[in-house]
Amino acid sequence: MSELFEAVDALIASASPLPPPAERERLRRAHGLTQEQVAAALKVRRPTVVSWENGRTEPRPPQREAYARLLEKLAELYPAPAADDAEDTHAAKAPQASGVPAATTAPHAPPTSPPAPEGTATPTVAHTPRQASAARPSTGSRPPASRRPAAGKAAPKDTHDPRFENGPLAVVDVEDGHTLAYCVGGLVLDVPAKSVPSLIEWTLAEGKLGAPRLSGPGKDADPLLVLTEAACERYGLPVHLSQDERLSGRLPDGHKAVGQLARADWKLTKRGLGPWARIYRPAQGGRRACVQLCVPSWGALDTRHWGDAAHLPAADLARVLGTYATRVMTPRGSTAVTGLELMTALHPPTRASGPDADGKRHREHNPGSLGDEPVDCAPCEAPDGHPLLKDLPRFHQRTPAEMLREEAYDWARPLTDDEYTKRYLVGIDVNMAFAAGANGTVVGLGAPTHVRRPEFDPKLPGSWLVDLSHIELDERLPSPFTPKGDRPAGPAWYATPTVAYAVELGHQVSPVEAYVRHENGRYLDGWYNRLRDAYVATMADLGVTGDLSPADFLTAMENYRQRDPQMAVVLSAVKATVKGGIGKLRERPRGEGWKPGEPWRALSRPTWRPDIRAAVIAKTRVNMHRKMAKHAAFTGEYPVAVLSDCAVYATDGPSPLDFLPYRQGKPLPGGFRLGVSPGMVKHEGTQTVLWAEGVREEHGHELNLARYIKDGNVAAPDTGE
Repeated sequence: MSELFEAVDALIASASPLPPPAERERLRRAHGLTQEQVAAALKVRRPTVVSWENGRTEPRPPQREAYARLLEKLAELYPAPAADDAEDTHAAKAPQASGVPAATTAPHAPPTSPPAPEGTATPTVAHTPRQASAARPSTGSRPPASRRPAAGKAAPKDTHDPRFENGPLAVVDVEDGHTLAYCVGGLVLDVPAKSVPSLIEWTLAEGKLGAPRLSGPGKDADPLLVLTEAACERYGLPVHLSQDERLSGRLPDGHKAVGQLARADWKLTKRGLGPWARIYRPAQGGRRACVQLCVPSWGALDTRHWGDAAHLPAADLARVLGTYATRVMTPRGSTAVTGLELMTALHPPTRASGPDADGKRHREHNPGSLGDEPVDCAPCEAPDGHPLLKDLPRFHQRTPAEMLREEAYDWARPLTDDEYTKRYLVGIDVNMAFAAGANGTVVGLGAPTHVRRPEFDPKLPGSWLVDLSHIELDERLPSPFTPKGDRPAGPAWYATPTVAYAVELGHQVSPVEAYVRHENGRYLDGWYNRLRDAYVATMADLGVTGDLSPADFLTAMENYRQRDPQMAVVLSAVKATVKGGIGKLRERPRGEGWKPGEPWRALSRPTWRPDIRAAVIAKTRVNMHRKMAKHAAFTGEYPVAVLSDCAVYATDGPSPLDFLPYRQGKPLPGGFRLGVSPGMVKHEGTQTVLWAEGVREEHGHELNLARYIKDGNVAAPDTGE
């Protein structure tokens, strides 16, 4: 009989009702849950939850009943808003532009929908400026909205949130006298606005631009408008900033556009109307009214990270920035700023509390976040010039026993006689090394606690004063304990990952003192996951996927950037977001009349956390040493140079496969592995041993060959002129 009951229970579970896929994702996000957390609770893999949320697969017993119960409970907590309510909420965020009626129909309404009223801004679907122009009559009068998707490769729009159905951003351009907004997926909107204030009003009232929050307690992303040179002229803005304006980073307060915004009751943040500007009105009733501007011709898109994106046609620029915004987040400034903002977006500092006795909710600390107030670092973690060090003598040079110095590798050694008999030097580079270092790293969330003679705990993040100079390691490898790879000379401050590695290698450690953080967590895991997914997806767009054999991977990596130069720009921006975000955790003064011993602006941020930066860099450097040590133990081969995440080996052949120990297609466990995922390696470059001998003769034998292995071009040393 029990077997029959179990069969009946299984039959009922197999038909447990589930909401639509989009609602499943909304409910999870509303409660601040990650896909990893849901997968762990239901004892499935994360890709399985992804498939459930996008409708590719449906859960089966026994997970289906548990998943249905989870969604049912979440639906009780977060009931779905009515469609009309969602539209009304969005429309109320800001007043409509004067003389511009609200859109009456959505771009994806059926073909039988009535035409928009005369003068209404109407979306047209096109893929190039030429097609957009052809979509309008030559008289310039606005036709009814196009109701059918365009033919071609336009991506289907994300309809999960009707407030943002036109995507996260638009590139505003002018063609044949018409102002157009190029959105993601090939959508083009007619823009009726004639001034900057009316452009802001139109964006909030009718543009349907923005992006949903990345975490339940977070905030939706404000719409981003990117103004081309033609758009700048249309709205009375300079095409290029003057020298004084470039130095100040903004237009003067007396500029006509600034005055227009002020008269329309719009406000600017402290950075004013510059390359990245935020235009807002104070929130009313919890509703935000804010639009961000990006002006590429003013230097908003750094060429080191965005290449020539600033000069792309509007449709192509919308594709580049839209892809980045969809996979990472809507840009909030430079890639470094966006990398830091992504951390906060995934772990907002506060959340709404449960209802009190009167049914009201209040703001409270969001567990797992850094909070909304900055915390002081430990004195050893403070960079030179920090207010904590104002009592030090002038020009005092701190020693390793006074200052935490966790930096990336910059190490090189002379080639041995045997290595000089090799023909090539081959460099391999770790993909997204700092992102991989952030993954799984436990970091402090609160202020440090000072302790004397502590017992080392590898699970406790902090900074430790300990003597590791007694540890003897093979000199053909850089020391894992110092950036320059030399052996420590005495006691020094180290982040937890460095000391933990010394223990892993079998050595005793006896810290003298430490600054530890008892409130801690894996704060950067979600940040890593999102950037990893963005990187892997963009590499797939460039023809490099995770299912390739080592040889096929190397082949796919040849000239991969040329397959889709626009996606190559996105890839560079994603990588810069990682490094820049980590760097921003210890941002230094940036002019502004700062003097040593005085606080600077970045210190007021909760995300100014040099200890987190140190932990990530230490973990990255330790990861690199571990792989090199595994490789050396198995092959007897040692690197001749290491620069951050690039290692150079002497070998008889020009390919990484000539020295990486693959056996039947399988890599050395714990060693270097060719592949696209973060933590795996790719081919950085190959030069001859004769080249190395020549450049070291000319530029000095201490030259780090890893710096120039990619193209062999050794720039002249900086003379300071």
